[in-house]
Amino acid sequence: MTDRLRLDGVRVLVVDDAPFVRDVVTDILQQDGAVVTAVETAEKALEILQRERPTVLLSDLSMPGKGGYWLIGQVRELPPERGGATPAAAFTGYTSPAHRAGVLRAGFQLHVGKPVGIHELVDVVATLAGTQVPRGVDAASSTR
Repeated sequence: MTDRLRLDGVRVLVVDDAPFVRDVVTDILQQDGAVVTAVETAEKALEILQRERPTVLLSDLSMPGKGGYWLIGQVRELPPERGGATPAAAFTGYTSPAHRAGVLRAGFQLHVGKPVGIHELVDVVATLAGTQVPRGVDAASSTR
């Protein structure tokens, strides 16, 4: 296990309206040591983010009601001590260059296209959390 990334102690807030996606992402990240809170709405995510102060936010963009763009806008308006500087990735099926640019402009640090590989997902969370990435791993574009 020395060459695998570990997420011990990293608190991740996962936001996706699809129960299957929430469950799979939660399982993957927990297997690598992360503490995961998964919710189905942007409104719940905003409440939890302010209360629990996760290390990393992973959010879908398109959800019923308010979506990921609304969420990141609300998060970035918060002062840092209330979660406004939380590193975030948009986890989405929208993968065009225009969508990627819009995601980054909106305040997300990374754009992650669905479907995503297991190791890429762990790499993304590790990158956002500021943990060490092993040599030879490109966290933003890993396809292992």
